Amino acid sequence: MDLIHLTTPLFPEVVRGLAIGDMVDLTGTIVTGRDQVHKYLASGGKPPVDLSGLGIYHCGPVVVGKEGHWRISAAGPTTSMREEPYQAEVIERFRPGAILGKGGMGEKTRAALMAHDCVYLHVTGGAAQFLAERIVRVEAVYLQEFGQPEAMWVLSVRNLPALVTMDCRGSSLHERVREESLAGLNAAYGAPFTGGHPR
Repeated sequence: MDLIHLTTPLFPEVVRGLAIGDMVDLTGTIVTGRDQVHKYLASGGKPPVDLSGLGIYHCGPVVVGKEGHWRISAAGPTTSMREEPYQAEVIERFRPGAILGKGGMGEKTRAALMAHDCVYLHVTGGAAQFLAERIVRVEAVYLQEFGQPEAMWVLSVRNLPALVTMDCRGSSLHERVREESLAGLNAAYGAPFTGGHPR
């Protein structure tokens, strides 16, 4: 499969051309956002930068340096389901082009991806230092009152690797894997699997 090179801002026509299973790398501007940022934005807060077409990365980076001379030493993804209570509202209000994280998201987010031409990009966990090497520079940091991991870091990235696992047509690779795994369990047990131990 060919690698698809993406550059932010991601325009709707680009996002509509992506499908689950596409391997991509992302270049351009992304912002980090975890629980505090998402809660702030979903509850009516205004973002300090225009999020249109950008990537919002579920990440609490490890940052070293001093004001104006920041360096990201680790940038692994956070489990995205933590942001499920807020993500749909953030997508609807601010129209990012992509959400990045690990593990996929729920039905509310899937509906928002479809409604607003956004895509979910799964970033491999356990590769925090490798991913940090894809960060060219820290452009800015905002909402520092939330603490360093929870602040919004504006990052310039080059060739950040990811996999499309939720597209804007409603397809979810996470759901497909779940269904196929359940079907395999049912076949192995000879009966519908309910989550308990077979007797």
